[in-house]
Amino acid sequence: MKRERFAAAKALVEGAKRIIVSGHLSPDGDTLGSAIALARLLKACGKDAYATADLNALGKLVFLGGVEDLIPVRKLKHLKKFDLFICVDCSALERLPPEVRPVVAQLPTLVIDHHDSAGEFGTVNISNPAASSAGEIVWQFAKWMDWKFDQVAAEALWVSIVTDTGRFAYEKCSPLTMRAAGDLLKHQVRKELINDIIYNRFSNKAMRLKQLAWKSLHIWKSGRVAEVTLTRDDFRSVRGTKADAEDAVEIPRLCQRNEVAVYFYQIPDRTKEIRCSIRTRNGWSAADLAARFGGGGHFRAAGCTIKTSMSAAKRMMRNAIKEMMKCPKPLSSPTAKPDTKTSPAPSPAPSASTQP
Repeated sequence: MKRERFAAAKALVEGAKRIIVSGHLSPDGDTLGSAIALARLLKACGKDAYATADLNALGKLVFLGGVEDLIPVRKLKHLKKFDLFICVDCSALERLPPEVRPVVAQLPTLVIDHHDSAGEFGTVNISNPAASSAGEIVWQFAKWMDWKFDQVAAEALWVSIVTDTGRFAYEKCSPLTMRAAGDLLKHQVRKELINDIIYNRFSNKAMRLKQLAWKSLHIWKSGRVAEVTLTRDDFRSVRGTKADAEDAVEIPRLCQRNEVAVYFYQIPDRTKEIRCSIRTRNGWSAADLAARFGGGGHFRAAGCTIKTSMSAAKRMMRNAIKEMMKCPKPLSSPTAKPDTKTSPAPSPAPSASTQP
């Protein structure tokens, strides 16, 4: 089955000359790494391929090779038309940057994704919820296509896999994940430097936002639930962005008995909505919790957007957590089918924040 699905993706790629690659809003390591690697690999095959992203939302990922070749999303509408859109690490069209959606609306679409809540909106979908990351699927497809890696593409996919596996510690890190990582290391990946930049170096803005998040820490339900909050005023006070506080959700997860961690935040230019990043342990489903508000993601890491005030959003989320924790919890995450899937495009999924 995988061969048939990869063959359908190959036909799309080989039939296109100009290709644009994008992922979800506020790109994380998996989204950006997968997009950069794909554009690089496609160019090496003679395709006129580009990745696009909001350059103001990259945070510390600006160190990646290939960032200099990214097309800013604001410039997309001024470019010549493309033949194919490749969507990576994004489970719904509504999670694409607003500037990307009209450009790709009428294009054949190849979707490469690994979210549990992935919608099948592409012409061809290579979607595998059992995969550790979109980067792992990109690597698998690239090897099947016999594409040749250089250091830039390898490092981009290394960042994809490392960030979405928590440095190879999360549940979906599999033997295939480790084979992909081992193969990428053959191409002079600077793993020590990458680890140091991503996990050990923080700007003054990021440190000040972490300090504010720590001050907001709220622990309840006998330590099983913990929250942190960053408001628009917090971001404005340090002139910071979402990218400067990407890992704030890890603060409530540090609590010894924590089972559900939530990070509430407002983006300064989108003050009428509250973003919620959710992490869970011990069998609770972050994806199910996020889905109550139109979001989704992974079993243990998910997100949603609640269009209301901060106080109302917190009240709604807390009530949902209380209701969820009254129910028996599964012993482990649902077993995802390890295969991929390809299908015609149905109607788009509901608008939601579906990335953690």
